[in-house]
Amino acid sequence: MRTHCFLTVLLWSSVFYVIHMTPSQKRTNKHSHSERITGLSENDGKTLHRTKRGWMWNQFFLLEEYTGPDTQYVGKLHTDQDKGDGNLKYILTGDGAGSLFIIDENTGDIHAAKKLDREEKSLYVLRAKAIDRKTGRQVEPESEFIIKIHDINDNEPKFTKDMYTASIPEMSGVGTSVIQVTATDADDANYGNSAKVVYSILQGQPYFSVDPETGIIKTALPDMSRENREQYQVVIQAKDMGGQMGGLSGTTTVNITLTDVNDNPPRFPQSSYQFSSPESAPPGTPLGRIKANDPDVGENAEIEYSISNGDGSDMFDIITDKDTQEGIITVKKHLDFENKVLYTLKVEATNTHPDPRFLQLGPFKDTAFVKISVEDIDEPPVFSRPWYLIEVDEDAKEGSIIGHVVAQDPDVAKNAVKYSVDRHTDLDRIFNIYSGNGSLFLSKPLDREETPWHNITVIATEINNPKQSSQIPVFIRILDINDHAPEFANYYETFVCENAKAGQLIQTVSAIDKDQPPRGHKFFFELVPEFAVHPNFSVVDNKDNTAGIMTRRNGYSRSKMSTYLLPIIIFDNDYPIQSSTGTLTIRVCACDSQGNMQSCSAEALLLPAGLSTGALVAILLCIIILLVLVVLFTALKRQRKKEPLIISKDDVRDNIVTYNDEGGGEEDTQAFDIGTLRNPEAREESKMRRDVIPETIFQIRRTAPLWENIDVQDFIHRRLKENDLDPAAPPYDSLATYAYEGNDSIANSLSSLESLTTEGNQDYDYLSDWGPRFKKLADMYGGEDSDRD
Repeated sequence: MRTHCFLTVLLWSSVFYVIHMTPSQKRTNKHSHSERITGLSENDGKTLHRTKRGWMWNQFFLLEEYTGPDTQYVGKLHTDQDKGDGNLKYILTGDGAGSLFIIDENTGDIHAAKKLDREEKSLYVLRAKAIDRKTGRQVEPESEFIIKIHDINDNEPKFTKDMYTASIPEMSGVGTSVIQVTATDADDANYGNSAKVVYSILQGQPYFSVDPETGIIKTALPDMSRENREQYQVVIQAKDMGGQMGGLSGTTTVNITLTDVNDNPPRFPQSSYQFSSPESAPPGTPLGRIKANDPDVGENAEIEYSISNGDGSDMFDIITDKDTQEGIITVKKHLDFENKVLYTLKVEATNTHPDPRFLQLGPFKDTAFVKISVEDIDEPPVFSRPWYLIEVDEDAKEGSIIGHVVAQDPDVAKNAVKYSVDRHTDLDRIFNIYSGNGSLFLSKPLDREETPWHNITVIATEINNPKQSSQIPVFIRILDINDHAPEFANYYETFVCENAKAGQLIQTVSAIDKDQPPRGHKFFFELVPEFAVHPNFSVVDNKDNTAGIMTRRNGYSRSKMSTYLLPIIIFDNDYPIQSSTGTLTIRVCACDSQGNMQSCSAEALLLPAGLSTGALVAILLCIIILLVLVVLFTALKRQRKKEPLIISKDDVRDNIVTYNDEGGGEEDTQAFDIGTLRNPEAREESKMRRDVIPETIFQIRRTAPLWENIDVQDFIHRRLKENDLDPAAPPYDSLATYAYEGNDSIANSLSSLESLTTEGNQDYDYLSDWGPRFKKLADMYGGEDSDRD
């Protein structure tokens, strides 16, 4: 439908400054274009008149998406000053002027040059004016007007999402809201029904429905079960024009998932199960698995298994595997084939998270029976007790029986059993056992004070099958016999002051006993019969296992008796009575007026009175330290060993003999004095050999003087014989080895072997600085200039 709207240009005239306006709710622009003034002048008496002209613009309306063959006519601009002679020119400016909107400058007709889209721009504001072609004067002022685009239904509704995802719990009631979808239409909602959207469902019936105005999707069927169908795909259509024929439409897809609720109880696939277990299975051994099926998922499918009844409820247990939702049958106590062969259990499977809304559907649990058969195996012997406690007196004789252990084969065959002691628990082999009847007896004597308890292990083994054995701990307690006498708790050594008074306590003694009587220790103290009436000291029993030593006279003298030995008898009260004698040493000491000891030795009487005990101790310590240092020094000297002269037979080195007297050579017959050989005193006073260290220094034996003997050969032979028979004489043959030649000479090497390696002549003038011993060398090597001549 094409609509044309025209605006008529009206001219309103007013005289004497009177302006007439027509009220309008539309946009109105009123401008003063020209005015003619008429009036009466004071001079000529003429009347002045003023005429005011103007035009009014209303909105122009234009249809969008025009597809006609010609340009679309918009409207016409006209002023009353246009005489039709072509003198006026109309000019258009503003939104789209010259491109979208074209004006005929002669007639003022306005056309739309292009197809317009209201969704892109729905309103255009333009300005128009009229000018005189000849003078270029503006005959009408610039005026503003509006071109509004009328909408047509050219946009289909569009959903905010191409695909929606929603979920709803299963078993929901009819009309339960699932999700709301929304579609928008770009057309003008204020003009016609182009933007009025209506929703409908194209796919998803009869399970779901949609509200045509709000787009809310709801359930349409009751009790939809997730276990039957979990996923639904619903297609929703949005159509404009209020859903009428010819309206445009858009669609979207909604994926709806039914979430699980606990509306199904667990169910066992079978009513009974069968398992078996060897009787030797330890507690905690799994025997098998059972599972109840629950079509629910997640926590709604979690199951807890329990044993509700049966004769094996105390022998077996069932635990739940949280990962697989299975029940694991385990052994709870030790089984015994000989006692019971078959057990029956009633197992119950229950949902841990029931939904109160569906409790009316029935109990959310199921039961099944489990039968467990026990298999017989060859078992080791079984002792009558889990452990044995045996008490034996420590004075029991060797070979005496101290107790019995009993074990037997629990199997039907009742095989014979033999007993033995695990020697790892009885390394001293104190105990032994009769292998036939399990009687324990002693192999060695016992001593409770050394070992009051013995823990051994007894092994019982089947004779026909030695692999079948068991062991049991046996705790042996040694009972005490009073076989030890009491004795002093410590070594007691006390003193008494010279100025002590009679009846003065000088020492308290106590006793200990290795025995442990059942009523506790009780000791008695008294002097030996020979000292029953002691003139110096007495013993007073304190009745608390201690005794006090008391003085019996006034004053004691160190010079007469410096030490007293007091023998004391100690008794116990057990049977048989044991006693011992202990000796208490009492020294007589000098004390001050308060009874503090100052000196106890008799030698202290001879020392100066001003020398204190601390000074005496310091002097004594210094003497001891000096003695220790002397002993250590002597010991080190004795232990010092010299390296052997000859380490190997092949290690032959030069003998260096030093003579301080240089002789005259072979022609010097006066160099040797025969008188030295004749003088025994010169021989005896000679120094000992320095090449070996004698282990013991012997006294030089003096022989008869041979002053009258002038036969040198006979003299030498006699001396040779004496030394050969002398065991203390050093060996004649000696080899002095000098392995270390000392540091380098400060003059460096004097050898001329390396002189050829030097390129020039060496300077030997420094030999003259070494003194007269090197004068010869200095003369030989220093006269270089004369040699060259």
